[in-house]
Amino acid sequence: MLNALLHVIRRDLLLAFRRRTDVMGTLVFFCIVGALFPLGVGPEPELLRTLAPGALWVAALLASTLALQRLFGADHADGTLEQLLLSPEPLALIVAGKVVAHWLISGLPLVLLTPLLALQFGLDAGATIALALSLLIGTPALSLVGAIGAALTLDVRGGGVLVALLVLPLSAPVLIFGAGAAVAETGSTLADANLLLLCGLLAAAAALAPWATASALRISLE
Repeated sequence: MLNALLHVIRRDLLLAFRRRTDVMGTLVFFCIVGALFPLGVGPEPELLRTLAPGALWVAALLASTLALQRLFGADHADGTLEQLLLSPEPLALIVAGKVVAHWLISGLPLVLLTPLLALQFGLDAGATIALALSLLIGTPALSLVGAIGAALTLDVRGGGVLVALLVLPLSAPVLIFGAGAAVAETGSTLADANLLLLCGLLAAAAALAPWATASALRISLE
């Protein structure tokens, strides 16, 4: 089962590297939103430091939602997804591999870019580390929750809008606790509680989301 999981991750990573423009689109969107926000708010340093965690977390949430259509869309279009359903390996395991690959492609780069975008908001080192750590914990949860929405809206007209309508409300707790961790650090209070809550949400999503996504895929392909 571990070999099957690694093969799924490797396959999706190789396919993503062949479609670099799709991957770069998510990163460019995140950078543009993060860069334009200070221009719209104004140059006041204290205000920017206060709004930075929420602004960057919203940008990361929207960027990850933008990438959800690629999670199962290409495999469904070429018939690979139907073959995966016939695999002797559990479908939840295959889904977990695809979600891990999706996060490595679209989630991890956002975490790595966060310190650069935090500079223009004037965040100090402690707040930047807390923000990056909250994104490192929270973005996998966003990918897991988003996989359910992507599976439910598979091959549905206007699926991108429906994915956003399904996923964004479910992602609200991750957004609240993730931004709260950096806000707490900015206010010189401990962010441990928010980070622990994020870890709990990630553990719950990792345990439940692959099975829910597998069921949603079977329903969508019937």
